[in-house]
Amino acid sequence: MVRAFIMVKAATGDAETLAGQLGAFDHVAVANVVAGNFDVIVEAEATEVYDIIHSVASRIRGLGEVEDTKTYVCLE
Repeated sequence: MVRAFIMVKAATGDAETLAGQLGAFDHVAVANVVAGNFDVIVEAEATEVYDIIHSVASRIRGLGEVEDTKTYVCLE
């Protein structure tokens, strides 16, 4: 099992709505609104890194409310 954390910067005022949308994506374990440089942290799990990068991270970047993302794949 591969796990990754995807940091998402949302357009102003869209963090809660965006977290709700992201929580429904395949391979997303949880999406939380946070304070700091990013607005939402997504925890994703899949059997292959490919699944996370292509089906989760790519879909997130395609949403209109998303201004920026950073993906961190866990090494353990």
